[in-house]
Amino acid sequence: MFKRTGEVAALPLPGEHPGPTSREAYSLKVTPDRTEVQAVSSAGLFYGAQTLCQLIEGDAADAVLPEVEIHDWPSLAYRGTMVDMSHGPLPTEAEIKRQLDFLARWKANQYYLYSEASIELEGYPLLNPEGRLSKDEVRRIIAYGRERHIDVIPNLELYAHLHDLFRVEEYSQLSDLPHGVEFNPSDPGVIALLSNWIGQLADLFPSPFVCIGFDETFQIEMAVKQQGASASATRLFVKQLTDVTRLFQQHGKQVMAWADIMVRYPEIVADLPPGLIAVAWYYTADSDDKEYKHWLGPLVAKGVPHFVQPGVTSWSQIAPDFDTSFENIDTFLAAGRKSNALGVINSIWADDGQILLRMSLPGMAYGAAAAWQSTLIDRPHFFSNYARIMYPAGISRDVATALEKLSQSETELQKVLGPATQSALWEDPFFPTYLKGLVPNQGNLRQTRLLAEEAETHLYHALASGADPTTLNSLLVGARLLDYAGQKFQTPPELIELWGRIGTTRPDPDKWWNEWESQVVYQDHSHIVDLIDAITELRPLYRAEWMDEYSPYRLASALGRWDAEYEYWRRLQQRLQQFSDSSHEGDVLPPLEKLAQEP
Repeated sequence: MFKRTGEVAALPLPGEHPGPTSREAYSLKVTPDRTEVQAVSSAGLFYGAQTLCQLIEGDAADAVLPEVEIHDWPSLAYRGTMVDMSHGPLPTEAEIKRQLDFLARWKANQYYLYSEASIELEGYPLLNPEGRLSKDEVRRIIAYGRERHIDVIPNLELYAHLHDLFRVEEYSQLSDLPHGVEFNPSDPGVIALLSNWIGQLADLFPSPFVCIGFDETFQIEMAVKQQGASASATRLFVKQLTDVTRLFQQHGKQVMAWADIMVRYPEIVADLPPGLIAVAWYYTADSDDKEYKHWLGPLVAKGVPHFVQPGVTSWSQIAPDFDTSFENIDTFLAAGRKSNALGVINSIWADDGQILLRMSLPGMAYGAAAAWQSTLIDRPHFFSNYARIMYPAGISRDVATALEKLSQSETELQKVLGPATQSALWEDPFFPTYLKGLVPNQGNLRQTRLLAEEAETHLYHALASGADPTTLNSLLVGARLLDYAGQKFQTPPELIELWGRIGTTRPDPDKWWNEWESQVVYQDHSHIVDLIDAITELRPLYRAEWMDEYSPYRLASALGRWDAEYEYWRRLQQRLQQFSDSSHEGDVLPPLEKLAQEP
């Protein structure tokens, strides 16, 4: 039985507080005779129902609920997730609804739709026409979120990060540099354009909240460095921030803005527009600033209301770096609780344009669960607990193990390629800078592959056992791509060693064939052909996952990297085969590194 004792109160409003008497609190009791959930609001009842689902033990006809009595409430009133619609692929309406379904299971109550130019605006037909959500799509997404007690909030950029606008010649003069990324607030046309945008967006999004960006104003930063911290550039920043804030406040909105520029120049904090909520963001847990004093101190000192914004480190990684993500979420939340932060926003960025976002779902769940509970997440058992809730009992162990091994594989690869493994994946492994670091790290590359292959094995078993491919196929692509990355960067040192064994001159035909040509360039399986096969087999799987999550926008650009990877190995195979065809027994052999480099 579900019993609501107050108003519906489906969504969070400004000024909410957590606690046992809050709008979202609920009581749940399971006895042999009945199950009862009671709450003040529909949101509380909804969260009680989610907990009931998590309590179920067993599957299908064997499923049971334990006898239990629970009184539960969130530790933070605002528990958001921000998903990037602009830096990389554009999720479809259906995919955003899947994300909302997923986040609802973890009791999130805010969804920040990050848009630089990814929302249709009337009167701007040239603004990103292939890469935006229509107003009707946005309206349906908002309604869908409300049904799941999630407020869909626009997370905009209204100062910097607007190259999509300024690359259009009609609007290029509004930037402070030719075809730049930032508005020129001194241009009177800027406020006219923003007034139009703000009116449309305020009408489109019924949420009382809006985030207006104002982060990473690199061009104004250059002016500050040239003229000093007290120069007009900072005053210009404050003026633009105040103008945009007031325009939204005229529409009744609670305005939020990112705080990186504010805390970099703390003298401007006292001049922030009244009513503004600052959002402190940072995506790693620095060992020398575990309490994030650099990011929170100037805000706390002036009594500025604020959120904290950690992130899931997946925007330039082959697979999410869950270790970094979980540590960042845990420590930033702990710091935010000490600083009396109003809420949390968990970031899902797509900077490298290659990300399969579904791989980040465990990180999204971690952020939402951590914001609800007052104690730390049981991190060593998180994957097991996550998989138990998400998958049938006979499958969950495979999924948990796969996630653990996938995360470990990504960590091993980072020891060789650095943190941005997805970007490094496409680099030339024979380039001297990379080649120098590969020889001493062959053990890490082997571990990368062994862990990735273990993850693959468990994912294949889970899928064969009937697991939902929607959440697992992208993980399988990630595991296979990690395996490929390990193989790719193992290959140059192995080939150089084979080359060295041959000697300084080309040997007789039998030895040349047996010890080099058949092993390295022969089309019927060899080192290079193995890599050609691997990348071409993965390409259609990656494309299929992309099309399952995203619109076709930027797909061709993403696949261009895969095509270039195939071409790299094909050309290397061709160069080595041409050398084999044109050289003769007794000829001096050049260094393989030189032969591998394109002329």
